[in-house]
Amino acid sequence: MPRPAPLPLPVWPALWVAVMAGLAQGASIAWPLATPTALADALGWTFGSPSAGLQIVSLAALVLLVLLAASAKQAALIGWTFGTAWLAATFWWLFVSLHVYGGLAATLAVLAVLALAAALALYYAMAAAGTWYLGAQFFRPNRAVAPKNRPQAALVFIASGFTACWTLAELARGTWFTGFPWGAGGYAQVDSPLAAFAPWVGVYGIGALSAMLAAWAALAVLAARQAAWWLLAWALVLAAALGGVALALSRVPAASGPAPRPPVALQLLQGNIPQNEKFQAGTGIAQALGWYGQELLRASQAEVPTLVVAPETAIPLLPADLPPGYLLDLQTAFAQAPQRHAALVGIPLGSMAQGYTNSVIALGSTEVPGYRYDKHHLVPFGEFIPPAFGWFVRALNIPLGDFNRGALVQPALGFQGERFGPNICYEDLFGEELAARFVDAATAPTVLVNISNIGWFGDTVAVPQHLHISRMRSLELARPMVRATNTGATAVIDAQGHVTHALPPHSRGVLAAQVQGAEGITPYAAWAGRWGLWPLGLWCGLVLVLAAAWARVAGRR
Repeated sequence: MPRPAPLPLPVWPALWVAVMAGLAQGASIAWPLATPTALADALGWTFGSPSAGLQIVSLAALVLLVLLAASAKQAALIGWTFGTAWLAATFWWLFVSLHVYGGLAATLAVLAVLALAAALALYYAMAAAGTWYLGAQFFRPNRAVAPKNRPQAALVFIASGFTACWTLAELARGTWFTGFPWGAGGYAQVDSPLAAFAPWVGVYGIGALSAMLAAWAALAVLAARQAAWWLLAWALVLAAALGGVALALSRVPAASGPAPRPPVALQLLQGNIPQNEKFQAGTGIAQALGWYGQELLRASQAEVPTLVVAPETAIPLLPADLPPGYLLDLQTAFAQAPQRHAALVGIPLGSMAQGYTNSVIALGSTEVPGYRYDKHHLVPFGEFIPPAFGWFVRALNIPLGDFNRGALVQPALGFQGERFGPNICYEDLFGEELAARFVDAATAPTVLVNISNIGWFGDTVAVPQHLHISRMRSLELARPMVRATNTGATAVIDAQGHVTHALPPHSRGVLAAQVQGAEGITPYAAWAGRWGLWPLGLWCGLVLVLAAAWARVAGRR
């Protein structure tokens, strides 16, 4: 099976196809268009819905372009173009925070988003160059492939090599320089059969499996082009086998523990305070203190024991700057309530001398008096200023600062027999860090609680994207996730990743619901909690070394 002729398209059309495929990859994480179209309706895509098929097809297009490239340099350029388009399409809403709320000039805000996407896309440029190298060893121009086992090996080693290259790029983006893993490819699979692998290998493992499927699909297209139908059949058999494993895993409990306890009543608060007013004394601060204070006091009189959750910085002032008696009145109301109630409330803590933290405090009858949780994984530019970027921060009109970090593992809040483990906004992107809380099964959270404020990004696809991220954490760790946000998505997610209750985004309201905790430790929580993502990275490195070595040997034959 000779290698197809070098790139059948001139380089610029090939890059244009890479841009289109990258945009499709971004759209697969959460469909970005609110206006229905005939195509979207036919495929069942609605605003915010993930598309597993689109993610795999767009990635297969990248593999095809890379394998057909004329050189490693050209393959790297294609990979970089794909990655830039994909990432810009995924987190374009950063423009809203930079321009609309940050006051940065529109042109500079666009350039900043593109620069971030282009920088992160360098990982995928390297992945594309590595994939081209493997393909070049098997499919050299004007050279027939030896019939004995060579094509099967090509399928296995090229597919495995691309999977390893791609996954290493995803891991690098998600961990290096504090990591920015928003929109990892695996999130598009949150409703697909591949989601059954989440409790075993996590979102990056799912991304690796989808990359493998994409590589098989691309190689099958090349095989069909040359009438190598047996190779196409082999790829279909491998894909069917993966589907069978996913089906089997979906029927196997990923974690087991004691019998479930009675559900806990919840009230989740969504204040929908306009972001451009949130930290303004005469408007947003007054609204926040008034509305959240009123709802907390009302919840303290509920007829059954209730956990109330208010979002990140629901109280937007330091305790020392609050009206006299504000927090004391809330604490007294919960302490003297006829039923045993508790509240988790987002609030900044600290002082100029001690430094500041983005925190959650507990009110009411809890098992940990004076409970607080301090955010550990801080957002670059929003909560800490990277070295040499002070000039960029000074150009923005956003209340930025260098916050202190909390510990990686902090105690959960005990309430009504459950252990509620908070995480703040961006932190639930890092499943391996949440998994660190599950090393000791006796203290592991039985319910995860995410409090967020992504009002910085307006009425955009960022809201459903973040919901899918939380759903994936529930699948990985086999825990329900309770979400209280300023603008959405305020929701309850069960331990199987299904949304059971939700408020409409960008509305003010109180979500009354119940949550049932879960016990047991998933395989993913067990290995990621102890060793982080190193096992997956080392496995990919080993696969890549073996594939490259075998390809090099095969290329000499």
